[in-house]
Amino acid sequence: MTSETAGPQPAPPPGPRPRPGGRTARTRRQVLDAALAELGAHGYDGLTMEAVAARAGVHRTTVYRRWRDVGGLLADVLDAAGTDDWGPPDTGSLEDDLTGLNEEIHDALTARPPVVPALIAASFRSPQAAEAQRRLWDDRYARCEVVVERALARGDLPAGTEARPLLVAATAPLYHQLLLLGTAPDPQLARRAARATALAAAAGAFTGRQPAADT
Repeated sequence: MTSETAGPQPAPPPGPRPRPGGRTARTRRQVLDAALAELGAHGYDGLTMEAVAARAGVHRTTVYRRWRDVGGLLADVLDAAGTDDWGPPDTGSLEDDLTGLNEEIHDALTARPPVVPALIAASFRSPQAAEAQRRLWDDRYARCEVVVERALARGDLPAGTEARPLLVAATAPLYHQLLLLGTAPDPQLARRAARATALAAAAGAFTGRQPAADT
């Protein structure tokens, strides 16, 4: 994620709003779905409040009044994603759990239209979206820590293994290959990254301990 390198920094956006009910909730869902569709079809530069309002079938005044601008709209899209009940797979194996998680990431990054890559790209253009993206990723990684906790409870990992560095190491190759390098979808990538991380973790790579100095 990025921030402005010069000039005053914007105030942090508020946290997710409570989810309203009834007609307001339906309107919000229509607008957020429309924003995702427009973003996937036209990218950040082609995303406009007017187009979102038209696709959602609501008056543009409604969209401006609630979300103010594209940054606020995308921030709410990301915050809404954090209110689901998603959880990581539980296969009884660290490698398989990580593979299942990576397969979900692979599918999201290679889906068409490319909504998830477009959201990630937008977070580099909008401070509000960047903050919301951080909140969402923090939430997702926190939910995935149970994968490491289960492996520790089974005795598959050395004591002191740190969940967040392990999870980042397991998932990072997907983002690097598919987003940064733009490689073609690879059905073996999820398993390779998971296996490499599981082997490194079993060897103590994520315990946080400093290796003994050579004497």
